[in-house]
Amino acid sequence: MHKVIIKGGRPLEGKVRISGAKNASLAILCASLMADKPLVLENIPYINDVKVLIEIIGTIGAKIYWQDYQSLYIEPPEKINGDAPYELVKKLRASNLLLGPMLAKFGCAKVSLPGGCNIGSRPMDLHFKGLRGLGAEVSLERGHIIGRAGKLTGTQIYLDFPSVGATENIMMAACLAEGQTIIENVAKEPEIVDLANFLNAMGAKVRGAGTDIIKIEGVTSLDKCQRYSIIPDRIEAGTYMVAAAATRGNVLIENVIPKHVEPLIAKLREANVDVEESEDTITVTAGKQLKPVDIKTLPYPGFPTDLQSQMMVFLSTVPGTSVIIENIFENRFQVADELKRLGAKIKVEGRMAVIEGGSSLHGAHVKATDLRAGAALVIAGLAASGETHISNAIYIYRGYQDIENKLKLLGAEVRCL
Repeated sequence: MHKVIIKGGRPLEGKVRISGAKNASLAILCASLMADKPLVLENIPYINDVKVLIEIIGTIGAKIYWQDYQSLYIEPPEKINGDAPYELVKKLRASNLLLGPMLAKFGCAKVSLPGGCNIGSRPMDLHFKGLRGLGAEVSLERGHIIGRAGKLTGTQIYLDFPSVGATENIMMAACLAEGQTIIENVAKEPEIVDLANFLNAMGAKVRGAGTDIIKIEGVTSLDKCQRYSIIPDRIEAGTYMVAAAATRGNVLIENVIPKHVEPLIAKLREANVDVEESEDTITVTAGKQLKPVDIKTLPYPGFPTDLQSQMMVFLSTVPGTSVIIENIFENRFQVADELKRLGAKIKVEGRMAVIEGGSSLHGAHVKATDLRAGAALVIAGLAASGETHISNAIYIYRGYQDIENKLKLLGAEVRCL
């Protein structure tokens, strides 16, 4: 599906159930290659990124298939049958997470340089630093990342930046390394904790996930896990929360961990949006006198860069001046030009966007430039009067399961072509 058509101007009302976390699923799928026995992963989102990674894992020798709409059966390979092909890898940034598991389990890895959304520079140097520290040889050869490892040995690694991908790759590789590995200044995202929980369920010894330091005692095999369920997707949950606020609606979000979206809850409340939490649900109701807010994106537990574009839409509907500072990716403001087509007043200067909110949004033809920009444009179309056509919508299906039907259940008028 390459186009989404939305007839907006009506508030979202009702309830929506959140799917499994995209980013946790991708890392855990890669980690499953290290298992010594077949296993089943549950609450896996049926999205394009997952489908691409399934193809890649199948290409290198795993037997993997859907048992039902949200459960995957995986039989890890005993040896690698092929390389991770460029045609697939170019579609998916997370394919770089195959490096750590393949080096640890099979002693070799060959992966084409990964692709994904064009939102800014995401270098591999911290991945290489960590894997080399464990004793692997890693190099770039003709557009491929080549890794070799006779034996991985525990070590102490300090990350210059708390990179999610580097933390995951090093953590996975260290599970089968000899001795103890200590990784400092690590990423603390919930997806890191979920990966650590999965590794421990398989028999690994990982401590400290969710803090600044992760300690791993290497083991010789990972054969204890039979089933594992992925956490809910905090970014999908946040997207529907912002959509409720932007359309002045009332939405109950089910299957969510409120702690994972605390930064967003804080900013919505600061903007005078009513947010009520329970153990696994959040209800968002737009307040009557909304206020502008300022946002700075930061690594978790700061405000997530993956919700910045969506908040830009909401703040465009709130009277007053709001400021967003993007500290993670330098190209995350591409969506601003598309939002201007809908009537938003946004001025971008480097990593800062100034939003003069309160103008009425109106339908127009726009183009998604990345996954979260696509989600932002969907919210904008829902909030705008008239009809909005979003092209390049393939990006949206990379990260949002069944978005058309979920929005229709909330009263939206949406068509996907």
